[in-house]
Amino acid sequence: MSNSLIERLGEFEQHLRSERRLSSHTVQSYCRDLNKLIGWCEQQKIDHPDQLDSQHIRQCMAALHRTGLGGRSIQRWLSSLRTFFNFGLKHRWVKANPANGISAPKSPKKLPKTLDVDQVNQFVSLSGDSWIECRDHAIVELLYSSGLRLSELAGLNLTDIDLREAIITVTGKGNKTRQLPVGKQAIIAIRTWLKSRREVANTDQTALFLSQRGNRISPRSIQDRLERLSIKQDMPGKVHPHMLRHSFASHLLESSGDLRAVQELLGHANISTTQIYTHLDFQHLAKVYDNAHPRAQKKKDD
Repeated sequence: MSNSLIERLGEFEQHLRSERRLSSHTVQSYCRDLNKLIGWCEQQKIDHPDQLDSQHIRQCMAALHRTGLGGRSIQRWLSSLRTFFNFGLKHRWVKANPANGISAPKSPKKLPKTLDVDQVNQFVSLSGDSWIECRDHAIVELLYSSGLRLSELAGLNLTDIDLREAIITVTGKGNKTRQLPVGKQAIIAIRTWLKSRREVANTDQTALFLSQRGNRISPRSIQDRLERLSIKQDMPGKVHPHMLRHSFASHLLESSGDLRAVQELLGHANISTTQIYTHLDFQHLAKVYDNAHPRAQKKKDD
């Protein structure tokens, strides 16, 4: 292969080091990305940067994607190429930037980790009768019982829960409220916590869950407590609130198969959002539902 493309990369690397004064790590990242292009060009017998057009960039991108390079890595690769060719435009050794207007393939959404039923039971089986242990037990039971978001749990007030009816009212995204059932074990844990809550509550404090200072507990504090409980309960890894929410949705759907009910309980406006919280093929289930239910069909545009 002619040194032309490699020489241009050398000029670009010198520009990054001396003019832009980027760190060695950043310069190496640029060069690593551009060497992927150069390697592909060698196979295609492309010698000069001005021979490249957008179709070449797309073909190279497809080849990289087939080797397992993810969407985020390809996005960074495209960014490096755009910077390189903009440098070429400035120095007039290319007439256009072939990487402009090209988007990286979307990365598949990764499912959050989940606990199986036995692991959940292991995690929520907390012992101890101090006020903080009672509070932590009520928190983890309620998170799993009702699938709450971390912010929803931290924002709960005393008036939001009806112990007799076993119902809790939560305020979710967009200030939307929804009512959720609360399981028997969570009700027992909350009753126990409410007796201990008096020990730390400040005057007129309305929050359901409190910190050591007697004020509303913060989301960060809840996360920290769950991390500590993960060690105490000998869990295989850190358990976080979202993991309990995901486990709630997965276990409920596996038992009931009721997609729309899980959507409502999680507080999702669109069923597509619910997809990331389950292990089942939601797209298939949603299609079956929408095709079968007489009032689920979408109106056709006029």
